[in-house]
Amino acid sequence: MMTDPGFAAFVVEQSEDAGDVRVRRMFGEYALYLGDKVVGLLCDDQAFLKPTDGGRALLARGGEAPPYP
Repeated sequence: MMTDPGFAAFVVEQSEDAGDVRVRRMFGEYALYLGDKVVGLLCDDQAFLKPTDGGRALLARGGEAPPYP
């Protein structure tokens, strides 16, 4: 299942306080950009963020998983 364009728009809208957040189609899914850097992927209507120490601290209740096996 591919990511719905409406989901991608929702993620961008919800992330607007972070700065210049945008998405770009890539390999049939979406790459999530902050400025000129890829910070995550949107795959199968799920957001996968680049794992960083700061991000792990903010998302302590969430788990880590690859977007695909």
